[in-house]
Formats: sequence, structure tokens, C-alpha cells
Amino acid sequence: MNAVVTGATGGIGSALVRMLVGRGAQVFAMARPSDGLDALCAQTSAAAAPIDLRRPEEVPAAVRDLGGVDVLIHAAGIADVVSVADSSHDLWQRHLTVNVTGPAELTRTLLPALRAAGGRVVFINAVAGLHGIANWSAYAASKAALTELADSLRLEEATSGVRVTSIYPGGVATELLRRVRGDFGRAFDPAACVSPDSLAAVVAGVLDAPADVDITDVSLQPPPPR
Repeated sequence: MNAVVTGATGGIGSALVRMLVGRGAQVFAMARPSDGLDALCAQTSAAAAPIDLRRPEEVPAAVRDLGGVDVLIHAAGIADVVSVADSSHDLWQRHLTVNVTGPAELTRTLLPALRAAGGRVVFINAVAGLHGIANWSAYAASKAALTELADSLRLEEATSGVRVTSIYPGGVATELLRRVRGDFGRAFDPAACVSPDSLAAVVAGVLDAPADVDITDVSLQPPPPR
């Protein structure tokens, strides 16, 4: 199995890389070049595939030339907390490029390999993609657009064998969420969040779905406190 994971050095992405490697997949870990990417690949045997999604057309040759891709998971994303009044053109461009057009371009590039393998594309979205949130407009808008990208791709590839799933998690215990909640002035309690490993287990369940089941959308939240 060939699997490609973006945002591989983030909390969610690294959990996905470890889950896939544990299942025997050849994993291509995509993230900006960093010591963190090198360390993750050294720890897991994943192959480093450095990319900056602000320039999504620069797909590493090792990934671009794959004859078949069984799994493509989009876990990369940025999430600045800024009001519409204070959101610059550059901020909007960065959010839309990294969160939407980057995944679109990478998916387009890998579609022949996905079709050859009858693969699955998984978009790690967010509950913010389902409704507006004050002071989070660029992020929420980009995630709403990611929903439309996934839904359109699913319709277009219905007869090609490529399946498409969107995952809508609530709070996941990552350093990104810690920063976001701090920017909102809210407390961050990892114990009250979904763990990255639990999210990865949900994705594993999607990948294990029987051939006669197409899982299109999954919403998950941490359980209410007792």
C-alpha cells in the first residue's frame, strides 16, 4: 500500500503516519523541510517528501511518479484567529492556498495514480467548515471550500474507483489547537479533546470499510464530561 500524508509533522499528521506505517504501508510524509520531518521519518521508516503547500505545484518526484496511490490524506492546514476587518489579502491567500488549492493541486497531480489503485482520498476538515465562526473567517471559509472540493471530487470520480471521505473532528489535542484556543482566550485541556491517535483510528476504520460501503462523511466529537 502506498500512502501519502500531508501536514505530516503536525499532531494529526504524525499520528496518521505512524498508524499507516504500523499497518505496513509505504508512507510518504509530506511537510515543509524541517528537523521534525527528518526525525519522524527516522522513527517510523516513512519516506520524507518535503513540500511547501504555498507552492503546491512543486510535488516531489518520488510522489509524483508513483504508479499507484492507495491512500491520500490531506491533514495540512493553517488556522489564524483574525477578524474579517483585520484579515489582510495575504492572510486570505495563505489560508485558501494551504487549506484548499494546495490539496486540490496535489489531488489533481495524483489522480492518475489514485485511479490506477482504486484509492481513497481523505480530507481532514473541521467542524468550522460547517458554519461561520466570529474572528475565524479565513479558516472557516477555507474549510467550507474544502467540503465543496471533496463533494465535487466524489461526484466526478464516482465511476473511477476513487473514493472520497471528509472527516469533521471537533477539538483534537494538538499544539495548533492549543494556540488557537489561546488566541480565542479559551482554556485548552487535552483530556477534553479527541486525541490524534483516536482520530487516526477513525481513519483506519474508514480505510477498512467493506467494498460495498462508501463512507463519505464522518463527524466526531469528544464525549461530554461526566
